[in-house]
Amino acid sequence: MEIKKGSTVISLVMGDITVEETDAIVNAANSRLAGGGGVDGAIHSAGGPKIMEECRKFDGCPTGKAVITTGGDLKARYVIHTVGPIYRDGSHNEAELLESAYRSSLDLAVKNGIKTIAFPSISTGAYGYPLAEAAGIAVRTAVHFVENNIGALSLIRFTLFSDAALRAYTEALKKLAS
Repeated sequence: MEIKKGSTVISLVMGDITVEETDAIVNAANSRLAGGGGVDGAIHSAGGPKIMEECRKFDGCPTGKAVITTGGDLKARYVIHTVGPIYRDGSHNEAELLESAYRSSLDLAVKNGIKTIAFPSISTGAYGYPLAEAAGIAVRTAVHFVENNIGALSLIRFTLFSDAALRAYTEALKKLAS
């Protein structure tokens, strides 16, 4: 599914983010930028040691913020590493922090001249964020960003790893599109 807002396409696909050919892909990183499992591990594995070498130049990354590195051996030129919140119970600023992770990534993309970007579903794996709620935050943040930064990006793609994630993001996007 996809929608167009001005000159920007927001699309949803199921697939492997490590093979995306967008200018940048987003990594759901941990605050130490130390690599890990899930999307983080897959990106570091596919991208090779250059990504970790550049991650070591940072003193970690706070939850809700983002940093940028080379794409290493990936097709994407850049990896934007963002740290989503660990979901506790929804009353510890999790929604604000998740929105900030997406927004910080988008801001960093524009600042670096990136026109096309692919996101995973941040915080919904090991960090336990409820999928439907996280999808709503992700899609809403992307749409608001596009509305406030007309022409800054040509493509925001959510590359999702499961049928359940694709369904949740599709529902969220349909609600915003109607």
